Amino acid sequence: MPAVVFGAFDRHNLGDMLLAHVAEALLAGRQIAFAGLADRDLRPLGGHRVHALPSLAARWRHGPALLWHAGGELLGCRAWQAALMLMDAAEAPAAAVYWQRRAAARAAWAQRVLGTGARTPYAVARERFPAAVRIVHAGVGGVALARAPQSVQAELRTTLASADAVAVRDARTLAWMRAQRIAANLVPDPAVLVAELFGRRIARHAARGEPARLRAAFPRGWIALQCSAVFGDDATLDALAAAIAPAAHANALGVALLRAGAAPWHDDAAVLRRLAARLGTRGVQVVESLHLWDLCAVVAGARAVVAGSLHLRLVACAFARARITLAAPGRGDAARKHRAVIAAWDADEAAWQGHAQGGRAGRARAGDRRAARTRCARPARRRWPARRGTGGTLPARARGPSRRRAGLTAHAPTGLRRGRRPAPAYSAASRTGMRRGTPGPARSPKRPASVVPQCGQAPCSSRA
Repeated sequence: MPAVVFGAFDRHNLGDMLLAHVAEALLAGRQIAFAGLADRDLRPLGGHRVHALPSLAARWRHGPALLWHAGGELLGCRAWQAALMLMDAAEAPAAAVYWQRRAAARAAWAQRVLGTGARTPYAVARERFPAAVRIVHAGVGGVALARAPQSVQAELRTTLASADAVAVRDARTLAWMRAQRIAANLVPDPAVLVAELFGRRIARHAARGEPARLRAAFPRGWIALQCSAVFGDDATLDALAAAIAPAAHANALGVALLRAGAAPWHDDAAVLRRLAARLGTRGVQVVESLHLWDLCAVVAGARAVVAGSLHLRLVACAFARARITLAAPGRGDAARKHRAVIAAWDADEAAWQGHAQGGRAGRARAGDRRAARTRCARPARRRWPARRGTGGTLPARARGPSRRRAGLTAHAPTGLRRGRRPAPAYSAASRTGMRRGTPGPARSPKRPASVVPQCGQAPCSSRA
């Protein structure tokens, strides 16, 4: 039976493009077509030739098919948001402002752009692809579904209840499924298979191009650092540079700045160049390549990975790299998504800590202290020895006068040492294995970058 793999890999985003490759490997031996919400050809960047689902359904002539949702945080993606992310990056911000204020008209606009009236277009009902005799949702997520409008929840409930198999990647989404009486299983995000399925391909890319130049420039290794455009204000970039530069210097490591996505509301090369200027020109390189396997090679070859992208973290997990997740202030849904997946698959203990601000320790919420004694999962047929990792925190945004000291909470056994730095100060647990420097005076940025450390160096384990 032929298969149609459906997902958000119709735009440049490392995680979605990677999920399409994982689905292709898992469905090996079948005739496969790749579908999204728009016609795109991302093969020059390591992706696939993607067909818009409405046009593919209209011309489908291959008989009954398997419709495979490739995964990702797509269940809560609304139609108008999906339409905006398929626009040109230069036009999307103005369009977002325009349609944000016209809720009544934007549904019709999104329907014209996407060719469907579905409120949640990345969850496909049978009537949208009549040839589908079996529908599978593999490792999907929707941490914000419980707060979605009732009309959206009702549509999703009908769509998912008619599917033949539903597998979700986090406990929050699973809880919503159970509340809606939808049969679903908890599975890891498919991206954790990247090392096993594509390790050789990534190794070939590591031996040429920018990954090879990084290895020549930084023989002792590098810290791979990715942050999206929402980290682009001066105060946040100052805080990031003050946090990363001392660790890189103390361990003689370079810093490789990379983009995990070029679609609207993802990463911006200009932001990375501004961050590079703050880190200093020596020992810092901005990775220009957007090729999927080049980016995976940069992460796989790093000593540590600091990223706001969940799938960059999962690639680091698959290759047993130390990893820290960045959480942008004011982006609650993104933080909840990271926290939910980390708690389910990449945490041996949830030692959530409060954020230190103005010399006073913030209080950790009781619900975040519950231990999640699980490990980052790999297939059952291969078992890896694993060291126990540690949990982390999502610190609250620092408040107070601009001259007050603000700290970044760290609880990260990365094996890296900390050097001396001017600011901001770290509040570090005693078993981080890092050497602490002496913090100097610091002004509190208005929107400091916060860190969700979760840095176990253990590779993914088969125990889910």
